[in-house]
Amino acid sequence: MGKVFIKPDRWKMYYRQTFREIESLGLNSIGIVIIISIFMGAVITLQTRYNLENPLIPLYLIGLTARDTMLLEFSSTIVGLILAGKVGSNIASEIGHMRITEQIDALEVMGVNSAGYLILPKVTAAVLFNPLLTILSMFVGVFGGWLACISTGALTSTDYIYGIQYWFVPFYITYSVIKTIVFAIIITTVPAYFGYNVKGGALEVGHSSTRGVVTSSILILLFNVILTQLLLAK
Repeated sequence: MGKVFIKPDRWKMYYRQTFREIESLGLNSIGIVIIISIFMGAVITLQTRYNLENPLIPLYLIGLTARDTMLLEFSSTIVGLILAGKVGSNIASEIGHMRITEQIDALEVMGVNSAGYLILPKVTAAVLFNPLLTILSMFVGVFGGWLACISTGALTSTDYIYGIQYWFVPFYITYSVIKTIVFAIIITTVPAYFGYNVKGGALEVGHSSTRGVVTSSILILLFNVILTQLLLAK
């Protein structure tokens, strides 16, 4: 992996490849992020409402709970885990296929830093675009909670909107973006490592893809705990 984070040999090629990866890894993930976020926001809102039986607790706190849950955890960690499965498996399979078909060896024979050429644009694209996916997930998740309220009648629109505006902490967005950047590096580098070092045939490529997704998911959960302690502990 040390070969990845060095100065690219050809900046023009690097920029061109980075924009391709933004489309492949980022733009193509917008749909699944929107769908997941809408349902997450709706489920969080409904579960909070139906389990809130204490009459002393104001109902607008349901909106606050849905907002903070999306901002603090779901839009960064859960979306990160989903992208680890979708993006990570794609990266491991792509690079693993190039390894067993000797395309990587051909790049190295031509004097190209294969690790930097194949992996660094993916890391850059994910670091740049994944925070945008997280912010999109926040807005869509809160909107999904509002849709659940007005469609089921579980909570009035006025109470929900007041709740999502109540006691807003801007640092929560910064906290989620920081986590997303760390997760983006994990999602791209770990599967790429397994794919780059695969040996054998197509079966081994599948195994490397599975190991890459599982390992990156575990690391995401681990760094989620570490970053939460570092950024939110007082």
